[in-house]
This record gives sequence, structure tokens and C-alpha cells, in this order.
Amino acid sequence: MKRGSGKDLTVTMRDVAKSSGFSPATVSIVLNNAPLARYIAPATKKRIEDAAKKLGYRPNAMARFLRSKRSHSVGVMFFDIADPFCIPVLRGIENALYQSSYVQIFADAHNQRNRFERYLEMLLDHHVEALIVVANWLFVDIHLLADLSKRNIPAATIGFELPGDTVGSVMVDNEAGGRLALEHLHHLGHRKIAFIRGPKMLIDSAPRWRGIQKYAHSVGLEIDPALVLQLPDSFDPNSGFEGGYRFTEELLQRRKRFTALMGFDDMTALGAIRALTKAGVKVPEHCSVVGFDDVPLSALAAPSLTTVRQPLEEMGNQAVNIIMEGVNAGVEKRDWRISRQKMNPELVIRDSTRAAALTGSDD
Repeated sequence: MKRGSGKDLTVTMRDVAKSSGFSPATVSIVLNNAPLARYIAPATKKRIEDAAKKLGYRPNAMARFLRSKRSHSVGVMFFDIADPFCIPVLRGIENALYQSSYVQIFADAHNQRNRFERYLEMLLDHHVEALIVVANWLFVDIHLLADLSKRNIPAATIGFELPGDTVGSVMVDNEAGGRLALEHLHHLGHRKIAFIRGPKMLIDSAPRWRGIQKYAHSVGLEIDPALVLQLPDSFDPNSGFEGGYRFTEELLQRRKRFTALMGFDDMTALGAIRALTKAGVKVPEHCSVVGFDDVPLSALAAPSLTTVRQPLEEMGNQAVNIIMEGVNAGVEKRDWRISRQKMNPELVIRDSTRAAALTGSDD
């Protein structure tokens, strides 16, 4: 084929038919992997496929969609992709969709309700076959996702759980994670422990604190209210770092002795380490610090951060499994039930924690 003529140089099935010597109908059956393809001889298939490859034939996605009403695409909505939490989740989603021969359409709502709703409309206009919402820092009402069931579009959330039985979800066991973090510090001999709790409106906050309280009660550990502060509600995922820094400064100003600090998440813990270091309090020699999530930055910090790991990449993978089960059920015209998965957290011990010193007064 000549180049540079200015004409449409798209290779068609008719071109493949002419090159291979078979009819356009036979070529169509083979290249579309139609049900009748199983009756076509392997040698014929190979000859057609080789001709298509040599000519650079690529199927017309729009024409294929019009025939099958399937786009082989999945909408993936982030409320703020700048949050470090999102990076490994995104990788898990992308890897799983690649294995399923689906393409993802990413949308970042920037924690804005109107932007979320507009993106949702746009994704539906692009005929996505399913939707995944990564709602890690969520203060926006997304109950409208439940309406997707009316369109027979499978949906799953990561880090958030909707009431009802129309949207699947993948979450970590936050209560177990809170317990793991405090248990680690308690086993190291820490008794005077400061806590920076998560925002009230964030779904993870209450169960993490509940896990902490239950473990403290089980071992007779007293939690000093003067050493407990709570992050304010915010739409900025980086506010955890700022809050950790500011609240740690406030704790130090209160002059209430503490030998360890638990941050709500890794960014809060890293902010706390910055404030402690600035005040001349060495981590972990004078104060141990624990985070939650195990975002990529945690392992690179100095000192590297002990944290409770959420299996973020696996959570993305599991969300894809949930929606693909719904997609396949729709294609096969069978019933299916949504799945709610709760993943186990894991304690990752690094350099920011050590055994409590035995010297010094309690106040």
C-alpha cells in the first residue's frame, strides 16, 4: 500500500480477504472469533491471521461495539489520585484488567461532587461495562452509584462500603489493623502512647479506634485523653501530614510524656516524625512511631516507617474480580450476587519503632 496519498489507509477485512484468498464472510468469522470459527480448519485460520498481521489489520472498536454492544472497558473513578494510597491500588486494577483483556478509563473527581457526577455521566456515555470507585478519602455522598444496578452495570468500591445489595466492595479489616498497631507498641513496653485519630467522617476512623480501645481494655492499658487528638474533616488527602505535624507539636507543648505515637495513617505518622525531629526528639530512640496503610513513601522515609499494611494492590485486583463476575454473569444471562470482601492487614516492622526506654518519669 502506498503511503502519503492522503487517502484513508485503514486496512479492512476485505483487504485481508483479498490477501488470504478467502471470502470476507470467512475472514469475519475468524477475526471476530465468532461461534462458527470452531468449524473452520486450523490451517485456514492461520492463513487468515497471518495475512491480517502482515497487513497491519486492527479491528474497528466502534463497529465491534455496535455489533456486540460490548465496549470491553471499565470506568475507574478516583476521588483524588494525588493520594499516595491510590498508586498501588491503581496498579492492581490495571494488572487485573489487562489479564481480562479490558481497558480502563480513569477519572479523577478531585473530591468534588459535581465533578464526580459529571465523570459518571461521561463514563456511562462511553458504555463502560463496569465501574470501580476508589473512595479512600471520601466525604462525598456516592449513594447514586446504587442506581447503576438499574442499568445492569456491575460496580465495586474500594475503601468504602455502600448499604444495600447492589454495589460490591473491598476493604481492609480496620479494627484488626488498629489492634495490630497497638499490640506491637505494647509488646515493646510502651505504656504512655499518644494517638492522632482519623477524621470523624472517614469510614476507616471509627473501626481503627475501636480496635485500639478493645486491645487496650484487654491488657489493662490506660489511654490518656490528654494524649489523644483527632484530625479534622478535610477534602485534601495530604492534610494528614499537616495534621500529624501540627498535632505532634501540640502534644509536645502539653509536656505530657509519651514514648510512642500512633498516626491514623502513614502521612499522619510521617508528619509526626517531622515535628518530633524538629523538636530534637529522636525517632525511635526517644519516641516510636507507627502508621497505617504502607504507602510507597513509608519504606523510603528516614527512619523507615513501621506501619500496618493494607494489601492495596490486591484490593485493586479483588475489585476487578468482583465486577468481572458481574460482567460475565450479564453476558451469560445468569444471576449473581455482589461480593463484599474484607482483607486482612499485616504489621510491617521497620526502623521507626523500638523497645521503650526504662528511664524517665511518667509526666
